[in-house]
Amino acid sequence: MDLRTQLITVADAYGQHTNRGRKRVSTLALNQGNRLDDFAAGALSPTVRVFERAMLWFSDNWPAGKPWPKGVDRPKTKVAA
Repeated sequence: MDLRTQLITVADAYGQHTNRGRKRVSTLALNQGNRLDDFAAGALSPTVRVFERAMLWFSDNWPAGKPWPKGVDRPKTKVAA
């Protein structure tokens, strides 16, 4: 699974778990409301830095008791690191 697919998979799962749309999730994780849609459409590709920062944000803010998406490695949270 490439970085883009991993990021969209995690972002969409987070949105489902928190009842938030992709644009809101994009604003929270990336500070840009359209960025996840751009990644999903293939208009842009996340840099490694953006990917790592976003994945750490998702890991730190993941809803308790909700499963992390299968097939995507979860980074350690800042507290656990």
